[in-house]
Amino acid sequence: MSANTAPILRIEALAEIPANLRGCVVAIGNFDGVHRGHQAVLQEALDEAANHSVPAVLLTFEPHPRTVFKPEAPVFRLTPAPLKARLAAAMGFSAVIELPFTREFAQKTAETFVDEVLVEGLAIRHVVTGFNFHFGRQRQGSPEFLSAAGERRGFGVTVVEPYRDENAELVSSSRIRACLREGDVVQAAGLLGYHYTVEATVLKGKQLGRTLGFPTANMALPAEAGLRTGIYAVRFGREHGSHRDGVASFGYRPTVDNEGGPLLETYIFDFEGDLYDEPCSVAFISHLRDEVKFDGLDPLAEQMKRDAGEARAALQAIRPLSTLDQVVAFG
Repeated sequence: MSANTAPILRIEALAEIPANLRGCVVAIGNFDGVHRGHQAVLQEALDEAANHSVPAVLLTFEPHPRTVFKPEAPVFRLTPAPLKARLAAAMGFSAVIELPFTREFAQKTAETFVDEVLVEGLAIRHVVTGFNFHFGRQRQGSPEFLSAAGERRGFGVTVVEPYRDENAELVSSSRIRACLREGDVVQAAGLLGYHYTVEATVLKGKQLGRTLGFPTANMALPAEAGLRTGIYAVRFGREHGSHRDGVASFGYRPTVDNEGGPLLETYIFDFEGDLYDEPCSVAFISHLRDEVKFDGLDPLAEQMKRDAGEARAALQAIRPLSTLDQVVAFG
């Protein structure tokens, strides 16, 4: 696996596909999480592309289909489109095609999808997908359907079998979401192959942390984010790639105001500077404690000192889990 950090070409329409990508090997799926199971699919596509000396392209859909069909209950995204693109670039893909997913698009037959997207749009040499990927109206496009279509239309098909961890348990996005709901970011990292990471723009807050001696970079996560509230040891990343250790609070600030949605507030160790309006990332290393309401600001400040010390200790010996982790959490 490579560790490319250059920006990747992101395409939202078939008409935008450049000529040099036609004849590519394509990996198809939602790939939410880009976890170790997904990485097995993606690596198979990269290997196939290298064998044919053609580009490797990741084909995915935005927004997540479950959010389209159930807008009242949007899915907790593990890797929104920008982060997914960064991970694809780090693995060595030439481009990510983010096809707009709508109810109208969902009504296309599996045969139409093959014709319009894979054959006419991309002129694919080979397609790689996971064992449980389905496409087309009423999910009629199964892996078996895709294999038969490849035989008719002249492209190869590889279906990657389920990926299991060291305990023979299936690695899945739903399993990772369950870990994050419990605050078990260590197990989530083991399943992802890198530390769970969020990206957002730094907001200007009430600057209370500054008055307490702990200035924080504040970020709002999507309302559907399913991460357990609490205090975490983290790695904070800036847009240009540098990363620093820190301690972060994710939650509702019960001691201060307990108003509004959950906020991610990160105190970055040994840092001074203005981060307002800058897109940044936070990689979660360990969960230190749950969110607690204190009897005033003084005991809150004392606990923040203890949290910072515990986070420094937790982060002292931390090392990248993989080349992807090097990109998202260490830079």
